[in-house]
Amino acid sequence: MSIATSNHFANQLLHWYQTYGRKNLPWQENRQPYNIWVSEIMLQQTQVITVIDYYQRFIARFPNVNSLATATSDEVMHLWAGLGYYTRARNLHRCAQQVVNEYQGEFPVNSLEAMKNLPGIGPSTAAAICAFSTGQRAVILDGNVKRVVARYFAIEGWYGKSQVTKQLWQAADKLTPNEQLPEYTQAIMDLGATLCTRSKPKCELCPVASGCAAKAQNLIAILPTPRPKKVLPEQTRYALILFDANQAIQLEKRPDKGIWGGLWSLPEFASQAALKNWLATHQPTAKMLDATKPAQEHIFSHYRLTLHLNIAQLPKQQLAENSAHYSQGLNWYDQNEFGSIGLAAPVKKLLPSLPYLLS
Repeated sequence: MSIATSNHFANQLLHWYQTYGRKNLPWQENRQPYNIWVSEIMLQQTQVITVIDYYQRFIARFPNVNSLATATSDEVMHLWAGLGYYTRARNLHRCAQQVVNEYQGEFPVNSLEAMKNLPGIGPSTAAAICAFSTGQRAVILDGNVKRVVARYFAIEGWYGKSQVTKQLWQAADKLTPNEQLPEYTQAIMDLGATLCTRSKPKCELCPVASGCAAKAQNLIAILPTPRPKKVLPEQTRYALILFDANQAIQLEKRPDKGIWGGLWSLPEFASQAALKNWLATHQPTAKMLDATKPAQEHIFSHYRLTLHLNIAQLPKQQLAENSAHYSQGLNWYDQNEFGSIGLAAPVKKLLPSLPYLLS
């Protein structure tokens, strides 16, 4: 349907925000571009309630872009572990280094084009950072805003289609005012997060319900159009829990690309036979244990993973001579050291039971 300009929408939304909007979030205390940037990256695909503790720990350890740029990958991944979507953490680290190297440690917030070309920062995130930190007019279209706009203008079609995305950007632009951009940007995010939710939206409390086309046409329940359903393929992998005589565990640093990218995890194999062959070649004195451990199930956006766990132990006297067989991506970690590295989900799941696996 056609989209008409409506500053009335912004006025209604801002009036509602004054009473009901979120104004005490930790990243609102400091409107510096660095703080806004960290929070916006963390908030991508993650709820505010989850992000708060991660944000506070991250800022305490890395209070500015220079401290983040000079950190090691392990330091960054350790503080990110559990937040998910680990490409965000790697891009955050790369972006900090680029801002320091190319912009002398100052985010180029006066240029939306320069901001959106930094690692991990797309058009909507760049707009949010600029609007919040400078007050300039910038149009955002994150997941919450897409839902609000799709319903307000009754825009049908899945977000993944370019034509639908184009319509949503045009609609969001029509609604964005020329003044009070920090307040408006937070207000429309809050509206999507608290009232115009995916399920059971609170239309009776919505400040812009009177102009909502989806409500008028009784389309709230079917808009926004969901992603077409697909059956997730299943994969099976075999993980090795290899202890030394002092109960240190061998971990492998995963490639940057793929699940748990850049985190330390259990070595994985395509089959149990491949796992045993690797042990026979690289650690022939290792003893496979009969201890059983339930398989782990992990569900990702594009597949479902079943991870079978296999336990083995090395005799102490063989550890030194076999250390040369390890690739650069493998290392031994005492369980007391887990607090200083980024751990993948399989290892975090095992933590409570690790002391008992060999008993």
